[in-house]
Amino acid sequence: MYIKGVGCTKFDSQSDASQKLAYYAVLEAIEDSGIFAKDIDAVIVSSSDANSRGERQRLLPLIINDMLHLKVPVINCSAVCAGGGVALWTANKLGRGLHKEIDNRKDTGTTNSKNDSTDYSAYDNLLVVGVDKLLLNSTFNMTDDIMVAGEYLYEQLEGLNFPAQYALASQQHMLAYGTTKEDFSLVAFKNHENGFLNPKARFYKKKITLKQIRDSPVVASPLRLFDCSTPANGAAAVILSKEKTDIEIAGSGFSVDRLPVFESSDLTSWSSAKKAAEQAFREAKITPADIDIAEVHDAFTEIIAYEDIGFAKKGEGYKLIRDKSTFLDGKIPVNTSGGLKAKGHPISATGLSQIYELTKQLRNEAGERQVSNAKYALSHNVGGAGSTSVVHILRKV
Repeated sequence: MYIKGVGCTKFDSQSDASQKLAYYAVLEAIEDSGIFAKDIDAVIVSSSDANSRGERQRLLPLIINDMLHLKVPVINCSAVCAGGGVALWTANKLGRGLHKEIDNRKDTGTTNSKNDSTDYSAYDNLLVVGVDKLLLNSTFNMTDDIMVAGEYLYEQLEGLNFPAQYALASQQHMLAYGTTKEDFSLVAFKNHENGFLNPKARFYKKKITLKQIRDSPVVASPLRLFDCSTPANGAAAVILSKEKTDIEIAGSGFSVDRLPVFESSDLTSWSSAKKAAEQAFREAKITPADIDIAEVHDAFTEIIAYEDIGFAKKGEGYKLIRDKSTFLDGKIPVNTSGGLKAKGHPISATGLSQIYELTKQLRNEAGERQVSNAKYALSHNVGGAGSTSVVHILRKV
């Protein structure tokens, strides 16, 4: 499948209803694609229940269908922070008709899908939308809504929210491998420098210094305020098509793990992210060394993501931030958009906003934060504390 069009609202505190935010992102994606709304064969939406408390609407996917005057299949992929990535993964699989390919291989006894050139999918163009409004509610309600993504019997009742869970992982990484608080500060600084250049980012043209980051209040040691992602309202949209364009989804991986963070076999790594990355690289027939640019899920820190994806050896992710390899002018720029930290994190829209940024980069449309000569780009979207992970690899055709 190919990326036909992308759209994204600014991630900020705008008060527009979720359906309006979705409409703005979809309109930009349709205009970018050059097709008409009537050409869309299916809609895949990701939106969490966080919106329903204030807007009293749990059928947002159908409203998006109605807004476009469509009567096509519509699916809601609710995977919390990984929702956007899961929605894109679902659309990609629907467009490729893999469910029928698998059935055919079982019937014929073949093991290679290349033996069957029949196109089973009825979906030529698929619209994928992610939208959420985290700033719709009070801080208490927002925190409560987000904690619903944790294990009820343990994490929720004990108040083990996501900053606390990621703080445990950060502590273990520091103890095991020598990662420091300064390394975390450099990650935040890099992403705020990038977000400063991104008109879609919540921290666009808002300068944050390294001293501000180092001196910010502790949220859950060792994580300080500027180590934590920024809640926002926003939407993003992607149109996938069978028609060849300049950007191909070369690889796609999706994996899950246990929900309670303390049941992970290793707190310094998310096994779901490693498996999703391995799947994506295997499908794309490339290695981590081939990636030119990446958008990773820096909900609290991205150093562990470097290792899970394969950009660094286990325990050596901090080296990439210390030598500035992941800075805008480094050998593998990461989170040129500003990431969840400086662009903002409207839950379900995040994974698709990563695709928006990478598409702009591969097309040389990223303005002041443009990376030169990128051919392969990777997105890494995580839900929960490593419980759900999606990795996509884009290739410039």
